[in-house]
Amino acid sequence: MDERTFGRTGQRASVVGLGTWQLGADWGDVDEKDALAVLDAAAESGVTFFDTADVYGDGRSEQTVAAFLRGRPDLDIMVATKMGRRADQLPENYVLDNFRAWNDRSRRNLGVDRIDLVQLHCPPTPVYSSDEVYDALDTLVAEERVARYGVSVETCAEALTAIARPNVASVQIILNPFRMKPLAEVLPAAAEAGVAVIARVPLASGLLSGKYTKETVFAADDHRTYNRNGEAFDVGETFSGVDYATGVEAAAEFAALAPEGYTPAQLALRWIVEQPGVTTVIPGARNPEQARANAAAAALPALDARTLTAIGDLYERRIRQQVEGRW
Repeated sequence: MDERTFGRTGQRASVVGLGTWQLGADWGDVDEKDALAVLDAAAESGVTFFDTADVYGDGRSEQTVAAFLRGRPDLDIMVATKMGRRADQLPENYVLDNFRAWNDRSRRNLGVDRIDLVQLHCPPTPVYSSDEVYDALDTLVAEERVARYGVSVETCAEALTAIARPNVASVQIILNPFRMKPLAEVLPAAAEAGVAVIARVPLASGLLSGKYTKETVFAADDHRTYNRNGEAFDVGETFSGVDYATGVEAAAEFAALAPEGYTPAQLALRWIVEQPGVTTVIPGARNPEQARANAAAAALPALDARTLTAIGDLYERRIRQQVEGRW
């Protein structure tokens, strides 16, 4: 597995990481044995970056990552978590005392004294512009609670605001063939500033796997059922904000573009990996086979110009108008 330097930190991260939202909640049930098997398959495939959050299963995902790593002391995995979504989404909640409390809980869940990377988890937009917030995050570093910090964002504007701050190590943003807006400004700005870019929702909540139809039914506790209109959180986190019917049709076109030897999901991941400025992409997985297939995308041949052009054309025809004005 190729690795890239994680922004200005000097640490290295695999170009394909693992997102662990699926192992905590909101994607239907995944039991602990299956979750541990996913983590093992990813690590054995060369993945060295795990992304989790305190809100995934209300700490279950962090605890599962910790349980896995306790059994594999030979591994050198960079673990990133996120904080802030367990509290009311009010700017006044983003203060040092709360940061310490949230951090204490995550450190207990992860079984570590210092977390490799902590990210603000898509907080209210004013938080990204607050000097006090960054001072508080700097304090967490000074107190050796965290090695470094970053932000997870919903919009390109939020990303650019955070990138301008001198001690932000990373920006996590939705980037995939159905969400291309970050290519224009966010990725170049991050590269110039030495900020790592973590690409999330790389398969548009599974749409880009090409497996779903308009008749597909998801479990009641799956966000692809209960958040289609943004009922629980930003609708951009579900199918990248594309309406489901349009997404299924566009995904069928996308799947037809996969070169020989690629699955549609691997095509999407390979497209992301090839974007200048991307540090790591974090697909989730519900079983070991998915984890291994996702990791394998890193070693596939580079996409040819014809395929890249066709992907861009599909986005322009079917997707751009739905997503670019909002995010």
